[in-house]
Amino acid sequence: MRTHPGRTADEWAGIITEAYAAKARPPLTKQLIDEMRAIVAEALHEAETAGAPDAEWCERVNLVLDRSEMSLHAAVGPRLAAIDDAAGTAVMVHRSEAGRPLRAFGGQ
Repeated sequence: MRTHPGRTADEWAGIITEAYAAKARPPLTKQLIDEMRAIVAEALHEAETAGAPDAEWCERVNLVLDRSEMSLHAAVGPRLAAIDDAAGTAVMVHRSEAGRPLRAFGGQ
């Protein structure tokens, strides 16, 4: 049985990527959003194939987001906290240190 039966991994990748991009700073280009969507979709397909639980979907997506930010050396955005099947949304949360959201271009 699929972990998130209401939508495909590709649909979730689009939802998650758009939610990330809406809060990422500086704003991402359309090309970067498209590239990120493809990478997130690949991670979700692997999670789905493995029958991974919801928490593992989040871990896999967040690893992809970490790697993407490290390769960009400038963007900072939220992380996936949960997938809301009923609402069809991705619940995103900002990472923080000392109670403050991380910022692009050099941390706090």
